[in-house]
Amino acid sequence: MARDAGPAAPARPLRRDAELNRRRILASAREVFGRRGLEATLDDIAHHAGLGVGTVYRRFPSKEHLVEAMFAERMEEIGSLAEKALKAEDAWQAFVDFTWKSIELHSGDRGLREIMLSNKFGHEHVAEEKARLVPLITQLVQRAQEAGGLRADFAPTDIPILHMMIGSVIEFTSAVDPDLWRRSLAMLLDGLRARPGKPSALPHPPLDEREVDEAMSCWRP
Repeated sequence: MARDAGPAAPARPLRRDAELNRRRILASAREVFGRRGLEATLDDIAHHAGLGVGTVYRRFPSKEHLVEAMFAERMEEIGSLAEKALKAEDAWQAFVDFTWKSIELHSGDRGLREIMLSNKFGHEHVAEEKARLVPLITQLVQRAQEAGGLRADFAPTDIPILHMMIGSVIEFTSAVDPDLWRRSLAMLLDGLRARPGKPSALPHPPLDEREVDEAMSCWRP
């Protein structure tokens, strides 16, 4: 006669443990991706979280799944910043505020910066949020130019170039002065002001949207 195995273990604690592990993985991924960028592996994240690699792969079958879970919401946050800026009365100040706040978000998060500037990582929801940003940023630029605050030869496609420039400052000086990028951004924004009576033309045309997309596809962090 078979022995009574006793009552089955309740499922609730297992679900709770799984959710706790998921949160632990996401917290670890935020720190590892933030510090090392998106070249970090799921094995790196499992080691940092103090979990077995199999536990991480059960929750996130590939790094792309984890990237989507991590960064779709962050990109949505940047889109919300742009929408809020479009409602501000002062169009130039709205452009400035959006630029500051969006760079502040990725100044301490290398992974977010790479998501914004590369098409190598992030598909589906991340890609949708990036696409949603394009018309919002275009409106911010046009409003600031129509209000006479932003120089007329600045293009919406110059925005990722600006972010790339400041990102380089962040990486170059992070070990010495992690806030030096603020000085550089202030100088850049001052150079973007329209100056009536002092016409000037930039010596090279901007990239178009196709060229920006190609650059983001070719760039490897």
